[in-house]
Amino acid sequence: MRYLVLSDIHGNYQALEAVLRHSRRKKFQHVLFLGDAVGYGASPNHVLDWLRSLGPRVTSVRGNHDRVCAGLDTADYFNRYARQAVFWTQERLNRKNLAFLRKMPVGPIRIEPGLLICHGSPLDEDAYLFSAGEAREVFEAVDEQVVLFGHTHVPSLFVTRRIDGRRVLSGRILAGARTVLDLDPDQEYLINPGSAGQPRDRDPRAAYAIYDHEKRRFYHYRVPYQVREARRRIRQAGLPPVLGDRLLYGA
Repeated sequence: MRYLVLSDIHGNYQALEAVLRHSRRKKFQHVLFLGDAVGYGASPNHVLDWLRSLGPRVTSVRGNHDRVCAGLDTADYFNRYARQAVFWTQERLNRKNLAFLRKMPVGPIRIEPGLLICHGSPLDEDAYLFSAGEAREVFEAVDEQVVLFGHTHVPSLFVTRRIDGRRVLSGRILAGARTVLDLDPDQEYLINPGSAGQPRDRDPRAAYAIYDHEKRRFYHYRVPYQVREARRRIRQAGLPPVLGDRLLYGA
């Protein structure tokens, strides 16, 4: 099975459109969405309309912004700009999309043997996986060879293998317009495709991936999109200008 892997769209429909155009000929059969469809951006209904239109062709897990914008949790722990975006989003979600958001599954979800998806971590949907120590905790608790996660908005890779009875772990950022990874069946992987709608690795291009589970091959892509149009729509909507400005710098 070949999967289109997306995470953290955050209401940025301009970025999503660019990803869908770029991925059109990649011959995937199913979409894996790793959470945070909404929050920050000016087009939450457009993004959720697209997710709903996929029907059984998508498997999603909710993100923390999805949970809060659905009214299932408080926004008290968000910063003030994120809180403003939550209240703005809640006022504008239509009935069908609000119901869809409230029913979005909690991760982790096992897609097929050896493949797991989650938002933050398989251990905690709100946890950030930035460090080797945080990755090691997951590797010690989870048996799947490949875990796909989001939440940090940084495309990254953690790999572990056993040498002389001890676990050796390494990690790196995925950079560049196209990266191809051939996964070793004797190693385990934590892979973050980065954010489609709000990158935070100083690269403003939208991020997404194609994963071929049978061939154990992971393709990572960065796609330019109409960043200034997404920024203009955020400002026009009355959302905090900083939420649009940061898109220009991938910050």
